[in-house]
Amino acid sequence: MGPWTAAIASITGTPPLSPSRVATALAPLQADPGIWPTVARISVTLNVLLLLALGAIWARNYWQFRSKHTLGLFVFSLLLLAENALALYYYMVDPTLAGWFATEVPALAWRAMMLLHVLETVALLFLAWVSWD
Repeated sequence: MGPWTAAIASITGTPPLSPSRVATALAPLQADPGIWPTVARISVTLNVLLLLALGAIWARNYWQFRSKHTLGLFVFSLLLLAENALALYYYMVDPTLAGWFATEVPALAWRAMMLLHVLETVALLFLAWVSWD
């Protein structure tokens, strides 16, 4: 038992969990990832499409108004597009990582990645709605 585990156990008044008990408790979360990889891939694809549309809107607005704000939004869209394009490449194309993501990433990790991608999609949809107006 490490010093942090002992300290937390003494504060909470409960015995620390052994690594085997933690692994047993998390086993259902680490099983077959199910639909989460598909949801993450769809979300990343939507993010790429939304960022292309937003980037086009913000680039057009920058050329028209020459505002630092619209330039900042355009640069933001380019950087976020690069991040999402790279994620999509890793999830679907890269020979090593695509196979690893498809077979060996635990379901818990897929759920976390999926949640982040879906939250980003919701944020981009809101930005698209505001920008399209």
